[in-house]
Amino acid sequence: MRLTSKGRYAVRAMLDLTFHSSGNPVRLQEISTRQAISLHYLEQLFRKLRTGKVVKSVRGPGGGYVLSRSMDEISIKDILECVGENINPAKDILGIPSSGIDPATLGEGKVNTTEFALTKNYFKNLGVIMQEYLATTSLGDLFREGKESTFAATHGVNNNNTANASSANASSASSSSSSVNSNASSAIRSSIGEINQ
Repeated sequence: MRLTSKGRYAVRAMLDLTFHSSGNPVRLQEISTRQAISLHYLEQLFRKLRTGKVVKSVRGPGGGYVLSRSMDEISIKDILECVGENINPAKDILGIPSSGIDPATLGEGKVNTTEFALTKNYFKNLGVIMQEYLATTSLGDLFREGKESTFAATHGVNNNNTANASSANASSASSSSSSVNSNASSAIRSSIGEINQ
């Protein structure tokens, strides 16, 4: 999987819309100016986002775009899928030999080895983890994260209490992240173990 500029710009534009909307339509020209993304490119992206029902267009004077539902109901996965991003790293693993290798020498014309199966299964599991992460992260999550970091930067919050709280939060996040990673690793390893048997 390679996240292209299309996906990154779509997420950035949707975050801009979330930060600057307050229920009122936001013009693409404003997003273009703030985010330094071509207006023409934004028009193409928002056409796809509208078709995917994550934004609505408002016509007339003062028109523009608004979120079609609550920011907490729009996941990053929704946005990426609307603009056609491939978020499955195993999607293109087909077992087709590389150039210069005659497919006829492989019998069925495809690679069918234990190593191939292990590799494909590994990337399938990685895809599941990535999709779960993207599906459970909403625009609302990123909005709140941005508000917190903006507040801290604007108000010069750097005292020891904040540092200690941040350290405790980071430690807690690290522990929970380690536990999630450990569970995911166990699931992947058990699946790989099944292939080897």
